[in-house]
Amino acid sequence: MTEENIKRYTLAELREMKDRGDFYHNPDAPEGPDLPDSFWENAVAVDPQGKTSVHLKLDADVFFFFKRQGKGHITRMQDVLRAYMKAHQNPDGSLLTPKEKPNRKAG
Repeated sequence: MTEENIKRYTLAELREMKDRGDFYHNPDAPEGPDLPDSFWENAVAVDPQGKTSVHLKLDADVFFFFKRQGKGHITRMQDVLRAYMKAHQNPDGSLLTPKEKPNRKAG
Protein backbone atom coordinates (compact mmCIF):
# COMPACT_ATOMS: atom_id res chain seq x y z
CA MET A 1 0.00 0.00 0.00
CA THR A 2 1.26 3.44 -0.79
CA GLU A 3 0.50 6.69 1.00
CA GLU A 4 -1.81 7.86 -1.80
CA ASN A 5 -4.00 4.78 -1.24
CA ILE A 6 -4.41 5.47 2.47
CA LYS A 7 -7.46 7.48 3.46
CA ARG A 8 -8.09 8.74 6.98
CA TYR A 9 -11.55 9.19 8.46
CA THR A 10 -12.85 10.35 11.80
CA LEU A 11 -15.12 8.09 13.82
CA ALA A 12 -18.06 10.36 12.96
CA GLU A 13 -17.28 10.06 9.23
CA LEU A 14 -17.09 6.27 9.51
CA ARG A 15 -20.46 6.18 11.27
CA GLU A 16 -22.00 8.35 8.54
CA MET A 17 -20.56 6.06 5.86
CA LYS A 18 -22.01 3.04 7.64
CA ASP A 19 -25.43 4.70 7.94
CA ARG A 20 -25.38 5.55 4.20
CA GLY A 21 -24.54 1.93 3.38
CA ASP A 22 -21.12 2.76 1.93
CA PHE A 23 -19.63 -0.38 3.45
CA TYR A 24 -20.38 -3.50 1.48
CA HIS A 25 -20.14 -7.08 2.63
CA ASN A 26 -21.07 -9.91 0.29
CA PRO A 27 -22.14 -12.93 2.37
CA ASP A 28 -22.12 -15.02 -0.83
CA ALA A 29 -18.45 -14.31 -1.59
CA PRO A 30 -16.53 -17.53 -2.30
CA GLU A 31 -14.22 -18.92 0.37
CA GLY A 32 -10.50 -19.15 -0.23
CA PRO A 33 -8.89 -22.37 -1.42
CA ASP A 34 -8.53 -25.34 0.92
CA LEU A 35 -5.05 -25.73 2.33
CA PRO A 36 -3.21 -29.00 1.63
CA ASP A 37 -2.46 -31.49 4.44
CA SER A 38 1.25 -30.60 4.16
CA PHE A 39 0.41 -27.09 5.38
CA TRP A 40 -1.21 -28.45 8.53
CA GLU A 41 1.62 -30.94 9.13
CA ASN A 42 4.03 -28.02 9.49
CA ALA A 43 1.64 -25.63 11.23
CA VAL A 44 2.56 -24.50 14.74
CA ALA A 45 0.10 -23.15 17.28
CA VAL A 46 1.31 -19.86 18.73
CA ASP A 47 -0.04 -18.55 22.01
CA PRO A 48 -0.22 -14.76 21.74
CA GLN A 49 1.33 -13.14 24.77
CA GLY A 50 -0.05 -9.65 24.38
CA LYS A 51 1.71 -6.43 25.27
CA THR A 52 3.15 -5.08 28.49
CA SER A 53 3.06 -1.40 29.26
CA VAL A 54 6.32 -0.06 30.68
CA HIS A 55 7.86 3.25 31.61
CA LEU A 56 11.27 3.43 29.98
CA LYS A 57 13.83 6.22 30.26
CA LEU A 58 16.01 6.56 27.17
CA ASP A 59 18.92 8.82 26.40
CA ALA A 60 17.59 11.76 24.43
CA ASP A 61 19.81 11.09 21.41
CA VAL A 62 18.58 7.49 21.18
CA PHE A 63 14.93 8.50 21.41
CA PHE A 64 15.23 11.32 18.89
CA PHE A 65 17.16 9.08 16.47
CA PHE A 66 14.01 6.96 16.16
CA LYS A 67 11.55 9.86 16.49
CA ARG A 68 13.17 11.77 13.58
CA GLN A 69 12.33 8.84 11.31
CA GLY A 70 8.64 9.69 11.65
CA LYS A 71 5.51 7.80 12.58
CA GLY A 72 6.14 4.30 13.90
CA HIS A 73 9.19 5.12 16.01
CA ILE A 74 7.95 3.05 18.96
CA THR A 75 7.43 0.04 16.66
CA ARG A 76 10.95 0.47 15.27
CA MET A 77 12.36 0.52 18.81
CA GLN A 78 10.38 -2.66 19.55
CA ASP A 79 11.83 -4.27 16.40
CA VAL A 80 15.39 -3.45 17.49
CA LEU A 81 14.76 -4.91 20.95
CA ARG A 82 13.22 -8.05 19.43
CA ALA A 83 16.24 -8.50 17.12
CA TYR A 84 18.56 -8.18 20.13
CA MET A 85 16.47 -10.72 22.05
CA LYS A 86 16.53 -13.20 19.15
CA ALA A 87 20.29 -12.76 18.79
CA HIS A 88 20.62 -13.93 22.40
CA GLN A 89 18.49 -17.05 22.03
CA ASN A 90 19.30 -20.61 21.08
CA PRO A 91 17.55 -22.03 18.01
CA ASP A 92 14.95 -23.65 20.31
CA GLY A 93 14.08 -20.21 21.74
CA SER A 94 15.76 -20.72 25.11
CA LEU A 95 18.11 -18.04 26.33
CA LEU A 96 21.81 -18.42 25.76
CA THR A 97 23.70 -19.10 28.97
CA PRO A 98 23.83 -15.65 30.55
CA LYS A 99 27.08 -14.25 31.83
CA GLU A 100 27.18 -13.80 35.55
CA LYS A 101 25.71 -10.47 36.54
CA PRO A 102 27.87 -8.18 38.68
CA ASN A 103 26.67 -7.66 42.24
CA ARG A 104 24.81 -4.42 42.67
CA LYS A 105 24.98 -2.50 45.88
CA ALA A 106 21.60 -1.71 47.39
CA GLY A 107 20.72 1.84 48.15
